[in-house]
Amino acid sequence: MLLGAVLIGMVSSCSSSKTVLPYFTDISTVAEGSFPSGSYSPEIKPDDELLITVTSLSQEATAIYNLPLSNPALQTEMFKASTPYQQTYMVDSNGDINFPVLGEIHVAGKTVDGLRKELTDMISRDVEDPHVNVALVNFRVVVAGEVKTPRSIAVDRNRYSILDALSDAGDLTEYGERSNVLLVREENGERKFIHLDLNSSETLTSPYFFLKQNDYIYVEPNKVRQANSKYNQNNSFKLTVISTVVSAASVIASLVIALTVK
Repeated sequence: MLLGAVLIGMVSSCSSSKTVLPYFTDISTVAEGSFPSGSYSPEIKPDDELLITVTSLSQEATAIYNLPLSNPALQTEMFKASTPYQQTYMVDSNGDINFPVLGEIHVAGKTVDGLRKELTDMISRDVEDPHVNVALVNFRVVVAGEVKTPRSIAVDRNRYSILDALSDAGDLTEYGERSNVLLVREENGERKFIHLDLNSSETLTSPYFFLKQNDYIYVEPNKVRQANSKYNQNNSFKLTVISTVVSAASVIASLVIALTVK
């Protein structure tokens, strides 16, 4: 009877702790709809690393913008090359970069697209139809917890959402709590956090839907996973206790039989 009660308790506990596996269940029965996609471009911050290349129909005209002036030997090689030199720039603590010809430029707080347009306008004064490309080199996010492949992800595009990150991490396991995904973000010298509910379509229009560099995503284990973990930790202890009880019962039974026989 005791064993039956334990089994019933375990079954009822598991059934009451089930995780809703699908995403966005509030629109699962809606045949068609739409959400505003919005516009998003990562905002540049101190300590970011930017890859900036400048090209035009005249390679010689833009070569000077693709490497530091302090390296004339490399500049000479640049004139001979068929592709622009890949130069990166670290944003200093003041939010500035030192760009060839143009000098010191304040970039913190600007979007990648905004800086690209600004540089294009400035270089256009001396170069006809320049093409400027700006990319964040150190755009990384971390996904941990109940996903199939917890990892640090190097992001190679500007628009990168929490769904992209979870997909690149192999998606949530069946033990991941969809209704309580933690996002930690460093902003203005503070670590802010928010809990996102992937069962709700409101996440699609959340200001945290698109990720920023160095975001940390943690998928909490559901109650079944936590219960299983606790059981596994205590399993050896329980087996030892049961073995001891069985052995003691066996000894007592042997004594009773021996006394009865006498």
